[in-house]
Amino acid sequence: MKNKLAKLKYLPNNFNVLEAGDHVICAISRKKIMLENLTYWNVDKQEAYYSYIEASLQREKENN
Repeated sequence: MKNKLAKLKYLPNNFNVLEAGDHVICAISRKKIMLENLTYWNVDKQEAYYSYIEASLQREKENN
């Protein structure tokens, strides 16, 4: 599955793979996130974030 975008269902403490792949794209930075490195996401928005920085930026944006 090299270089194939995965489709995920984000859950509170995990995610389910709906379509097999090896990465997803960060909703903020548009960087590629390999599934084995995926740590940050938003269950309500069903979005992945590259790091805590992008997750924090999204949280700030929602609070303003």
